[in-house]
Amino acid sequence: MVTLLLDRTRLEVELSPLERAVSFRRDNLHIERDAIVKVQLTDDAWTWLRGVGSPGTHVPLVLAAGTWKSANGDDFVLIRRHKPSVVIDLEGAEFQRLVLTTRHGLSLAQALRLDATAELAEVTDIAATASIPVQGRPGRAPKPAVRPA
Repeated sequence: MVTLLLDRTRLEVELSPLERAVSFRRDNLHIERDAIVKVQLTDDAWTWLRGVGSPGTHVPLVLAAGTWKSANGDDFVLIRRHKPSVVIDLEGAEFQRLVLTTRHGLSLAQALRLDATAELAEVTDIAATASIPVQGRPGRAPKPAVRPA
């Protein structure tokens, strides 16, 4: 799984040597934080694939890695089996979208809402050390749980 590092100005997607080989990528991905438009969590990243892998590796429902070209632009994907993933929509970056299998998608979404430090840190560490404001329904009590009869 990829390692996600975040600071004030950028998100770095750190790839292992094996991930670099299957995605035909020589270095890590560096994404400016301002380029991130939307972060979505998904349980089935395969539904987010669009276009064709070029260059990349594709073993259906097992592995998709590399650059995927479509009419909408280029996406970088690194999907393994049916594991939790994150979809990051970008604007003004090398890719239009990142689709990454990672169990730290929620931590990434929370860390992006916070002011990060000047140094790169793992998103799990950033999210764990800060309190995240939760938006609820103002002026209303939570809905009671409904039990089946």
